[in-house]
Amino acid sequence: MTDTKNLPPAEDSTLNPSLSRRQFMGLGLGTAAGAALLGKYTLLQSADGQKTAGKRGHYPPTSFDREVYTMCEMCVWRCGVKAKVKDNVVYKLDGNPFHPHSRGMLCPRGQAGVATLYDPDRLKYPLIRKGARGEGKWVRASWEEALDYVASRMLEIKDTYGPEAMVFSTTHNLIQTQFENLLKAYGSPNYGTQRSLCFNAMITSNLLTYGMEEPGREYSQVKYIILTGRNLLDAISNSETQDLVAALSRGAKLVVLDQRFTKTAAKADMWLPVKPGTDLAFYLAMLNVIITEGRYNERFVEENTVGFEELKATVQQYTPEWAASKCEIPAETIRQIAREFAAEAPHVFAHPGWRTSNFTNSFQTSRAVAILNAIVGNWEQPGGFFAAAGEGGGLELGSVPQPPYPRVSALRLDGVPWKYPLVPLKLGVFQEIRDNILSGEPYQAHGWFIYRQNPVNSLPERRKTMEALSKLDFIVTTDISMNDTAWFSDVVLPEASYLERYDPLHVMGNTLFLRQPVVEPLFESKPGLWIFKELGTRLGLADFFQYEDEEDYIRQQIAPLDISLEELKTRGYYTAPTEAGSAGAGEQKFTFNTPSGKIELASEVLRNSGFNAVPQWEIPTLNQQDEFYLLSGKVAQHTQFATHNNRLLHERQPGNPLWINPEPAAQRKLKDGDMAWVESAGGKVKTPVHVTERIRPDSVFMVPGFGHTSKGLTTAYGAGVSDSDLHVTFTDPISGSQALSQTCVKIYKADES
Repeated sequence: MTDTKNLPPAEDSTLNPSLSRRQFMGLGLGTAAGAALLGKYTLLQSADGQKTAGKRGHYPPTSFDREVYTMCEMCVWRCGVKAKVKDNVVYKLDGNPFHPHSRGMLCPRGQAGVATLYDPDRLKYPLIRKGARGEGKWVRASWEEALDYVASRMLEIKDTYGPEAMVFSTTHNLIQTQFENLLKAYGSPNYGTQRSLCFNAMITSNLLTYGMEEPGREYSQVKYIILTGRNLLDAISNSETQDLVAALSRGAKLVVLDQRFTKTAAKADMWLPVKPGTDLAFYLAMLNVIITEGRYNERFVEENTVGFEELKATVQQYTPEWAASKCEIPAETIRQIAREFAAEAPHVFAHPGWRTSNFTNSFQTSRAVAILNAIVGNWEQPGGFFAAAGEGGGLELGSVPQPPYPRVSALRLDGVPWKYPLVPLKLGVFQEIRDNILSGEPYQAHGWFIYRQNPVNSLPERRKTMEALSKLDFIVTTDISMNDTAWFSDVVLPEASYLERYDPLHVMGNTLFLRQPVVEPLFESKPGLWIFKELGTRLGLADFFQYEDEEDYIRQQIAPLDISLEELKTRGYYTAPTEAGSAGAGEQKFTFNTPSGKIELASEVLRNSGFNAVPQWEIPTLNQQDEFYLLSGKVAQHTQFATHNNRLLHERQPGNPLWINPEPAAQRKLKDGDMAWVESAGGKVKTPVHVTERIRPDSVFMVPGFGHTSKGLTTAYGAGVSDSDLHVTFTDPISGSQALSQTCVKIYKADES
């Protein structure tokens, strides 16, 4: 075991939000790549705003040494990228026209990836905490010293408390398979993902209805679309946003349910500012109209669904008049939309969304949406739903050999399945891990391995997350920058950025795509495949990482295919030949991965678990007269909690003022730009307000991801406020989804003195 006191004192450094050009140069940019960067890449600035190159008039080159095909990681959509390089410096990122997620286009985040690659705040070498957590005092370590130290602490926890005392967490990413390989080989059952903060309700409802996580949407012939809380023109789904815009240009009708007048709502034929938490009532009433008026696809329902009669009897009570009193959408408007939707079927869909209402009744809302699509018979129809191939579909890759995992008998800290029996193991309930670290039930966790994730900023009730961290003996974070969680960790390991590394291949149908290094890793950063192998070896788990290096790993993956790594690097993708289909022109018989083999309008799995077999009304939490629902959502300029230190994106979205309607703003004597206190049961923040009619009077809105506390992020530190300081933890008992919008806040003008 390496003790921090034995590490070289000369490399001691205290991270400070003010980083001078001299300090910046001293952190590793004296290399050839750094010299090229400083001499040519004018985005890098010192803390006082002066150009590090000192030459304002220099423009990027018009010709390049090479173009490299890879994949973006500025969000989880993984668009194809064509990187343009000259003198080993990346100057431009374009969309790869051959990749189905980009089609030659990149969103603002994707185009700004160069500024993440060359961010002055990049982690440059391993760091081990020297002072108190959060003090910002670190000692530089070699990779050998840092990994030896991490392994020794992890083995100490395993030997003393059992492997279950170590928590592992990550975001959804291409190297997730090897991350899971590490935690399963170590023997821990505790796996935290961000999915319960995003789309647990949607995925769980679709699994119980269709037997799949998320049906695909076919836009080329769609005539009618309903979006619920899905702001596609601001969201991360590049290709689907392109599809939506194209469909609207062809004349498709769009209805948007959202408390805010979003960019997507601005393109809609009808914007419905539904009351928060009541979109379930809207969809129950739509089902009522379509079923009672006989507008459903009787043949499809009879042949491909179960439970229709129970559904029909249940929705009889949910008339448009009943729904209007709940969701504040006129009864005739609900009838109109239901009839129009059914009339254009099967070339229609109500988008499954990711969050919908974001209340504890969101699971039932997602179930109602899934059932609405089913009864109009849009399955495998032009402009309807289809069985998306998804990741890993169709193409068989080679695998790296390894022994079986050790048997795990300990309960999971997130309550799956002992508290949440219907939540898929790979989704989990992230916020429950945090809460059970605090409670010590069913046992006390002692360590946390965090990879490409920032739970300090992402989980609701940041003060509780900080309390949970304080109860742990050891925390290690791997990332490309000193995010808020890394700031309070014991060891920080610098990973190479997505433009500097290989990741496991991405398979879509019968095509695979390669993420490969565009330039060599800067400083001492290392690829995740290298980090996991080296750490796994030190943990005595070398047999689970049987590859020499990243290229060997990829070669083992493509071994069954008719392509070499060199060819794959040149093209960036490979499409396997497909056999000609033998299907005739006759009727198609559908099968679904459900217990009945059909779409389950009534679910026996739900019934047997003590829940309603068909969707029924669940009353949402109601705000008090002086309270507002706190909404959050995406913007095109940032991705969750990961991009706020990117200087190009920060220039376009430097803060997150609170949206508030003019009526309640006037009652509180608030004008646009005034400072206000926002207070909930979770915490209190002071923020400027943005007074706008684009939001309901009973709601306020805040862009998430701001309010970073890490002084290692010189751009993001102190910019805006964190919604995690306000959001309270509410968990849906069926899907484990976090109900962010259920938090209510009070707002009052801040003392101007």
